[in-house]
Amino acid sequence: MNSNRSPLILWTVLAAVFLMALISIVQKGPQYIGKSFVETEDFKSSMNNFYENIGPTVLNPVNLEEAEKKILVAKSEIEEHRNQYGSLSEQIANIQDQYVDRIADAEAAKSEKLKSALIKERDDKIDDIQQNFESDAHVEAKIRAEKAAFLNRYLIENQEQSFEGFPVAYKFKDTKTGETFTSGDINVPAAYKRTFNEGNGYFKAQSIPARENWGSVGYVRSEIEMDWDDMLSISNPARAFEGEVIVPKIALKDGLLSHEVKRYNQDRYFSFVLWLVGALALVVLFTKLQFKKEWVTQNHLVVKYDQLKIDMKVMLLGISVFALYVALTAMSHRFSYIIFVNSMEAWITIVIQFAFLVLFLLVTVFQIVNGIIRLEHEGVLVQDIADSYTVKFLGAFKEMFLKKSIGVQTFILLIGFFLAGIGFAVVLMMPPSLILYIPAVLFLGLPALYMLVIRSAYLNRIILATEEMANGRLHEEIKVEGKSPLAEHAKNLNSLREGVHVSMTEQAKSERLKTELITNVSHDLRTPLTSIITYTDLLKKEDITAEERTKYVDILDKKSQRLKTLIEDLFEVSKMASGNLELHKQRADLTQLLQQALAEHEEEIAKSGLDFRVNFPASALVAYVDGKRWWRVLDNLIVNAIKYTMPGTRVYITLRKVGDNAEFVVKNVTKYELGENTDELFERFKRADTSRHTDGSGLGLAIAQSIVDLHNGNMKIEVDGDLFKVTVVVAGV
Repeated sequence: MNSNRSPLILWTVLAAVFLMALISIVQKGPQYIGKSFVETEDFKSSMNNFYENIGPTVLNPVNLEEAEKKILVAKSEIEEHRNQYGSLSEQIANIQDQYVDRIADAEAAKSEKLKSALIKERDDKIDDIQQNFESDAHVEAKIRAEKAAFLNRYLIENQEQSFEGFPVAYKFKDTKTGETFTSGDINVPAAYKRTFNEGNGYFKAQSIPARENWGSVGYVRSEIEMDWDDMLSISNPARAFEGEVIVPKIALKDGLLSHEVKRYNQDRYFSFVLWLVGALALVVLFTKLQFKKEWVTQNHLVVKYDQLKIDMKVMLLGISVFALYVALTAMSHRFSYIIFVNSMEAWITIVIQFAFLVLFLLVTVFQIVNGIIRLEHEGVLVQDIADSYTVKFLGAFKEMFLKKSIGVQTFILLIGFFLAGIGFAVVLMMPPSLILYIPAVLFLGLPALYMLVIRSAYLNRIILATEEMANGRLHEEIKVEGKSPLAEHAKNLNSLREGVHVSMTEQAKSERLKTELITNVSHDLRTPLTSIITYTDLLKKEDITAEERTKYVDILDKKSQRLKTLIEDLFEVSKMASGNLELHKQRADLTQLLQQALAEHEEEIAKSGLDFRVNFPASALVAYVDGKRWWRVLDNLIVNAIKYTMPGTRVYITLRKVGDNAEFVVKNVTKYELGENTDELFERFKRADTSRHTDGSGLGLAIAQSIVDLHNGNMKIEVDGDLFKVTVVVAGV
């Protein structure tokens, strides 16, 4: 790394010299290459000033007496002068106020002479004011006198600002009158010469400056001035002259211009030296010291610089280029005057400036080369732009208006505070603007600040409430204030809080039901399995009788069938829950299916001691269902009624058509207390007999619910005390 630093610094120094030369040749080349001092802009400007002033001062001056007669006074000038200090009453009151204290002081001093003089002076001024409002001629005379005084000062100052001392010789002859004006000897060797004649054009001598130069003339001004149109009205007609104007060569060597010529030649010489040195530096840069990318890529600053965003890099590059240009311009200009440096402080300043120039160039080259290297890698530029602060800001600015009301309000606040800052700066520069700034602050700034503070406080309360929610404390609602976007957000958070609360309740319920499911499955599987194991062990004994063996075998068969039924039911409800059960729908008579299900359990109904009251339509009630699966629904509900109805009570079964649907209803009085949470009765292995002494798998209602859902039907359970009601609805045909 250190081995790369020295060549890079040397390369930068040579490049800085070349750039200084390049800037110098661009700025001064047209002035120095093939040109002499008399062709410079400074000399041309001096000659133009000579031609501009020789007319009004020598060749065609204004005659003051004649000019005063031509002075014009416009009606508007009279009115302006008359009302310059207010109306008549205001001006008189002002004069009286000016003399009240002075006259009182004279009285206190008992100076009657001073008092009389002050009163007379006051009355004269009041009389003059009254005449101003009574007579246009009085005002016109005053204005004319002031313009004449202005004209007199103009002629005196114009004469004082003439070109006396400028080393120019001339001879002019009026083409009409033959009047001749000469100064100096025009026959001596000339460094500059200009001839005016019919062929080259006559010299037009004006008596006043040109319009474009009138405003820049430094005349002493009075309250009433003469503008260029006034001057034109009193000017003489232009006069045409022939003749010659020269600047002698001797004036460039020993005269007034010798110092300027010397400076010009020195500046020109050192500029040529700088250009030559710059050319040599360029040759070295292209031959002996060609730039190498490794000087940049192996620098330890590359890693840190690459971490900057691309817009920051562009901004730094712009600053570096601007600083480099300023340093180059300053150094190339200072190099021309290096010969006049005769103090150590000045030399130190030059060295420091050149060091800064090299530093700025080094930083600029580093950034440019680094950027070129990154551009050589495909996709880097696109990624850099995507990661820039500008793109992120534009994206954030766009997202600020996702909620338009918030975006507009925020934008207005930003503009308001920006304008408030500008207004404060204007007040500092122009204190009278405080009259407008204070009402703007009171009626616009303070209400905006109030709204900002109120909304910020509300936002903080919402954030704190959200943190409470995140920590699981859902007992308190966020207060909804007004109809602002923040209030709407608070309302949405309350809805979310309610949803989370319900979700947590459901989750707790799900965990409880899962635990009960595992317990119930274990119990219902273990009970027949224990019996099977027990009676299998008994059958292994040789001393049991044939009657006992037959009895044990019957029990084993019964328990095995129960275990088989339990496993089949569990397998079937699992298939339904996973959606793997395939239905074979067809037209089916629901009345006939109900009759078959009741006939299947006729013996059990008779033994149960229950009074079944069945009501179904006399004609067929047709629906598009899977007959086998729908029979299972009816069978499970009838079996459920037989098992869990209180003995000696009635069971009501109704099948009817309601609109376009078929409705099947079972109502009975339960022998077990069900509680209020009827939804849990649909859970698998959930039984009204919590002691689980009755037969059954606890899957009956779960299976029926799944089958009804597969048919896009609806199954609902209602409990009112011990009254249990199941309603099944399916679309009819």
